This record gives sequence, structure tokens and C-alpha cells, in this order.
Amino acid sequence: MVTRKIFFILILLLFCFTNLAFAWPGKVVRVLDGDRIVVLNNKKQQVKIRLYGIDTPEKRQAFGKAAKMFTASLVGNKELEVKSITQDRYNRTVAILYFGNKCLNHELVSKQLRLGLSALLYFQKAL
Repeated sequence: MVTRKIFFILILLLFCFTNLAFAWPGKVVRVLDGDRIVVLNNKKQQVKIRLYGIDTPEKRQAFGKAAKMFTASLVGNKELEVKSITQDRYNRTVAILYFGNKCLNHELVSKQLRLGLSALLYFQKAL
């Protein structure tokens, strides 16, 4: 019984630390559109990021340029923390971005929704 409890605690700790291990620092080097950016990691590799929980018009769709410009005004050239959630079918990292203690995904989606530039997909504040 004690072995089972220790095993459960170890699995729980492993999950917690694994979740933290996916957060990494980066600098935004390019905004592709309203919900996709390119971030330079500490290995000087460019990583394509899809912003978790946000869906904006594509570049050639109505309001696509406005969505891109709005995202660029908030995240352009910033150093931030990237919390990887998953990889999408296009092999992009789906992530939540943090700048200081602010969640940029939350900031972007709330401001873009008010302007009609995005749709809320699946954002969960707890992540």
C-alpha cells in the first residue's frame, strides 16, 4: 500500500515538472498573421507558433491585415515565455505566451474579440 502511494506521488510530481519543462524563453521575430508568429528560441532556432485559443482571419481574408497588425502591435519584437501545449497537424507549436505576469493569448483574444478581429476557440484561463 505504501509503495502504491509513493508511486502515485512520483507520477504526480513527474507530471508537474514535465509541464514546466515545456516553458521556454523566446523573442518574437515575425508575425505571420493574427494567430501565428515566429519566435527565436535560446538555441537561435526560429519556431513557428500557433497561438492557443485564438482564430483570426487569414491574411487574404477580410480583416486579415488588421488582425496581423493588431497582433504585431502587442507581441512584435518582445521577449516572452512560451508554454508549449501541443503540435498541430502542420507541425507548428501550439502555445500560450506570457510577458511578465500577463498571458498574451488572453490579452489578444479579449481585445480582438471586442474589435471583431478574432473568434474564441478553446481558451481556458487555467492554462
